[in-house]
Formats: sequence, C-alpha cells, structure tokens
Amino acid sequence: QVQLVESGGGLVQPGGSLKLSCAASGIIFSIYDMGWYRQAPGKERELVAFITSGGGSNYGDSVKGRFTISRDSAKDTVYLQMDSLEPEDTAVYYCHAQRKISGTTGTVTSWGQGTQVTVSS
Repeated sequence: QVQLVESGGGLVQPGGSLKLSCAASGIIFSIYDMGWYRQAPGKERELVAFITSGGGSNYGDSVKGRFTISRDSAKDTVYLQMDSLEPEDTAVYYCHAQRKISGTTGTVTSWGQGTQVTVSS
C-alpha cells in the first residue's frame, strides 16, 4: 500500500523559510517522479515543483528562484525547501508520486494527505 506522509508545514512570517518533507513507503521510490502541489482556499490545485526519477526538476513560475526540490533515495524522501516566503504561498501542500505503466501511456499516481503552510505576520 502506497503511503506519502508530509511534514514540516506551519506558520512562518513573510520572508521566512520552511522545509517540507514527504516520506514514501510501499513504492520503489527510485522509479517514481515526485512532486509538490498546493491548493489555496477557493483556488485550483497547482504544481509547485517536480523532480523526475533521474533528478531533473521543474518549478511553477511563481516559486522559481525561491523554492528548491530535492530527493534522497536512501531515505525514500522528497523535500521542498521554501525560502523568501510570501503570503501568497499560503496553501495546503501535497506530495505527489507518479510513474509510467510500462508498455502503455498510462500512469500510476498517489497523493499525500497534505500539510498546511501559512505565511503571515
């Protein structure tokens, strides 16, 4: 059974930093692409950052230069370092895991339960 467990959320002042962690179990972590999404009240869920099984990364435009995604295959964990946080970064942050199904165009995906990040003075 796939489990993605996020941690590290909380309340931080504007300009501050937080580091989110997502521990994966029940999957072969090294073959999964991992990502972080967020959803603010009244808004659609959006991609924050994405890191492939090979280590390539991509970021949403609003977080480029401020956030960094990384992964540790020894710990089956993906991280999101968030710096220069802004009130607009306030949202529930979700961990996402995805892999392709061999021989098809389909994918297998899993989501974590989410962790709240609030940026406020």
